[in-house]
Amino acid sequence: MKKLPLLALLLLSSLSVKASDYVYYGFQPDIVTNYVAVKKKMGYVRLTVELMVEGSNNLEVVEHHAPLLRDAIIDIIGQQSEDKIKSINGRHEIQRMCEERVQDLLKAETGQTLIKKLMFTQWLDN
Repeated sequence: MKKLPLLALLLLSSLSVKASDYVYYGFQPDIVTNYVAVKKKMGYVRLTVELMVEGSNNLEVVEHHAPLLRDAIIDIIGQQSEDKIKSINGRHEIQRMCEERVQDLLKAETGQTLIKKLMFTQWLDN
């Protein structure tokens, strides 16, 4: 009879280790860049980007490569059209492209996949 509570305790403790094994890295300051605008006006985007990093010991590695990752995100956004920037579906596609590029860069630099998720937590465009 005592095995069931012990088994439940072991399962719960292993789940809590998994959930707490992620840390977040936020780019500071916010990313501000131009995009391809129609007409003769200048378009820009200001966004806050957070990375979900697997393992707290990998946070220092991500911080070390932050300038490379930031440049990749700015490069992707700068190539987007105004229609894509201003639509919800376009933003999701941009977020996916940025996440894939960041993961590829970290894989090339470190040999590991360190990022679980890239999130745009704020988005302001004109």
